[in-house]
Order: sequence, then C-alpha cells, then structure tokens
Amino acid sequence: MTLTIPGFDHVRLPGADDVELAAAVGGSGSPVVLLHGFPQTHLMWRHVAERLADEHTVICPDLRGYGASDKPTATDPDVYAKRTMAADVVTLAAALGHERFALVGHDRGALVAFRAGLDHPETITHLGILDIVPTLDMWNVLHGASAAVGYHLFLMAQPPGLPEAMIAGSADAFFGSFLDAWANDPTATPEDVRAEYLRASAAAVTSIVADYRASADIDVMHDQADLDAGSQLAMPVTVVQQDWGAQLGYDAAGVWKAWAPDLDHRLTSAGHFMAEEAPDEIAAAIQGLLAR
Repeated sequence: MTLTIPGFDHVRLPGADDVELAAAVGGSGSPVVLLHGFPQTHLMWRHVAERLADEHTVICPDLRGYGASDKPTATDPDVYAKRTMAADVVTLAAALGHERFALVGHDRGALVAFRAGLDHPETITHLGILDIVPTLDMWNVLHGASAAVGYHLFLMAQPPGLPEAMIAGSADAFFGSFLDAWANDPTATPEDVRAEYLRASAAAVTSIVADYRASADIDVMHDQADLDAGSQLAMPVTVVQQDWGAQLGYDAAGVWKAWAPDLDHRLTSAGHFMAEEAPDEIAAAIQGLLAR
C-alpha cells in the first residue's frame, strides 16, 4: 500500500499529454503546490503540508516518472523536460479549479518549479525553491574534484542502457546511499518512509534516469534560451539551501539574484532533506513567502 500524508485525500489527476499524476490534497484556502525531490515521493512533504493546511489548500503530487504517477517512456527528450513536467503541474492545478497558485519545489521538484515560474508567470503567484540552483548554473558550478558530490548527475546523463542497468542491479544500495549521505538527521526519515522511498524508486529506475538525462540536454537548452533572452522570474521568490556556495566555491545568492529580482535567499543548517529535518523552519519560510 502506498504511504501518503495523513488526513489528505489521495487522488489521480490529469497532467500534460494524457499523463496522470497521483497527488495528496488537503486543507482549505489559497492553493499551494509542493513538489518533491529525489529519491523521494510526495510523502516528503508530510510535516510541512500538515502545517500549511490550516490556511491553505495544499496539493502534493508525485512528479511524472516518480511514485504512483504515470511513467511514460522517454521516446524523445521532451517527455521528461522540466518544461513538460511544469505543464503537468499547471494542468493538475487547473483540474482542481486553481488557475493561479503558489509553487514550492525541493531538489528535482525545484527544477520543475523554476521552469514553471519562467514558463507560466501568469499562473505562479509565489515561488519557493529548496536546495538547488537552476540546471544551467548547476552544471557550471560543478568542476574539479568537488564535482564528485554530484556523480549521479553525470552517471544518469549517459546514453540509455548502461545507467539504467547499473542502477537497477543495485537499486536499494544506490537510492539508499543518497538518503544516508544527504541527511544531517537520519532519524527524520523513519523506516517505513525510507522503505516507501526505496520501493518507489526501484520501480521507477528508467523514468528517474530519463528525468536526469533531460537535465543534461533539453533542460540546459531551455535555460540557456531564457538566459539569452534576459528572462527572469516575475513573482516573489524564496530560496532555502545549504551553504553550497561555500562548499563548491560560488556565490549562491548571486546566482539566484540574476534570475529572481524579488529574492529572499536563506541558508539552513538542516541537511538536504530539510522539509523532513526542519519542517517548522521550512513551513515558516513558505508562510513568509506567501505573505509577500
């Protein structure tokens, strides 16, 4: 049985291109969509979603290719382009009657949220980003020995076949290694939740790799086109991240300021899985964003 957020309805809703997404929906009030990261599902938002649901309608989908959502075959790069995944989110929210909404993403979900903010400025009212820089900047800041922290990005960027076979052959060890290495507080992910993440990820190796592969190809092209055009995020933006700038040698706030003129950039002492490790801090950051 798929774990979901206690007290929320678990539904299936239309995304783009006849793809269906699974989502947990709860609360009432102005809508907020929360997008999960790797190697997780919507369940990572369980604590934050419950805190926000007192004042907001909270929508937590599994991204296409993840969790209980559809996993279409990557017949071309567009299938898992962040532009397509952003269209999923806009379509899903519209199916619930929300033509405008706030959007917050973590990790892979944050890349989708970033693309949604650029592609759908009339729809996204506020944008929250947890622990990433945009795809184009991500590749630019990974260099030398420090790039080893992102080895999986390079592995899953390879042509179809070998990455999928390597990961599927040791799925629990592969996905579990990130749950261990990226956590400051491993107890924040209890055993039943960890088991759900591993189960869901092992069942989605091909689509997860396709998502990452798109970020070494079509997503870079889309970001570069926006950079060349001078496109920026029109809505209030809050970014919360670990101090990757100090670790990898770049100005993280400066990177984000170039894309987001109305920026609140924050550093956290929590680990990568900050929505689980520090839900009060993350919920407060989101509530502050929504008040702008």
